[in-house]
Amino acid sequence: MASRRASVVWRKIGLVLFILCSAALTMSAAGSHLAEGLLIIAHRGASGYAPENTMAAFELAERLGADFIEFDVQMSKDGELVVIHDVTVDRTTAFAGNVNGYTLSELQGMDAGSYSHADYADETILSFQEVMSRFAGEIGLLIEIKNPHLYPGIEEKVADAVRRSGLGLKVAGLRDTDRLQRMENIENSSAIIIQSFDRVSIRRMHALLPEIPVAVLVHKDQHPLPAETLDELASYSSYINYSHDLLDGELVREIHKRNRKVMAWTVRNERDMERMKKLGVDGIITDFPG
Repeated sequence: MASRRASVVWRKIGLVLFILCSAALTMSAAGSHLAEGLLIIAHRGASGYAPENTMAAFELAERLGADFIEFDVQMSKDGELVVIHDVTVDRTTAFAGNVNGYTLSELQGMDAGSYSHADYADETILSFQEVMSRFAGEIGLLIEIKNPHLYPGIEEKVADAVRRSGLGLKVAGLRDTDRLQRMENIENSSAIIIQSFDRVSIRRMHALLPEIPVAVLVHKDQHPLPAETLDELASYSSYINYSHDLLDGELVREIHKRNRKVMAWTVRNERDMERMKKLGVDGIITDFPG
């Protein structure tokens, strides 16, 4: 039994070393972007290397030097905030059914890592509070509210949790000196940003937490946005975030002309990373931070 446990430990060490080496090779250009004030956001954590929205993915993103971790928030059957992307648990666990069909305790008991690799069998669905307790003040947090129409009151719960974090969360609250210095180069940066595709939800978040920047995600079905819509979004959102394949120089300039910022999602290769850099985006959301 001891030999078997030791074997598992060494496999995990080997996997982490492989991931770190792969990250350095695959996204070697990211470091130069950071020096130029471009924020790197780890999409659902370092989800290109570890199971999405898990502690393993978030901690790996932190070690790889990401400025932010991005993660998704929904609600459990008993009204608790949980970190998961899909409306169901089917894809990332061995269970089936809607997230809000299970209590927080039941969700936390699910294996949320084995679908990615057997060595991640200990990873579980996290509560929002677990992520806040571990990472608030250590790394930037890009919180995405998913499917708010299914969860009445989710905005108030997120706002309460952010307030309880006690940080406010300004960049000055970060304890990582290098990360703090990079983020201070971005005008009006905050250590928390809240985003959603749902404009009603994000306006509510802005009203609840006016000191925290909010971002509107633009779906491809809504593109291109007329100038009047961009003006409306700019009236309450600090960021207008687009899929990278919809962005061009003119659109980036139109957003910047309104004194707003733009993040590109989801970048998965160096070619797209370089194109986003040339367009002058303010942040890149990627599965492969590094």
